[in-house]
Amino acid sequence: MKAVVTVIGKDKKGIIAKVSNILFENDVNILDISQTIMQDMFTMIMLVELESKSATLKHIVDMLEEAEKELGLSIHVQREEIFTSMHRI
Repeated sequence: MKAVVTVIGKDKKGIIAKVSNILFENDVNILDISQTIMQDMFTMIMLVELESKSATLKHIVDMLEEAEKELGLSIHVQREEIFTSMHRI
């Protein structure tokens, strides 16, 4: 299953490392990634593919919510088809 992960917050060291490590530990493959810093705000969007049968989307969301609180970010995960439907004109 593919999903879109968005990360927004005040720029600080370790954001990419923390998020990508959580994904790696849960056997999630990053298919595409775009990140930028606008003034002091960090923004990142990732297209990922959940490959593990043992790590559920709920578990990954829970892990990312912990990182969200720890780093003071806004992290959202949506299934790719939902994200695409919401952003279709």
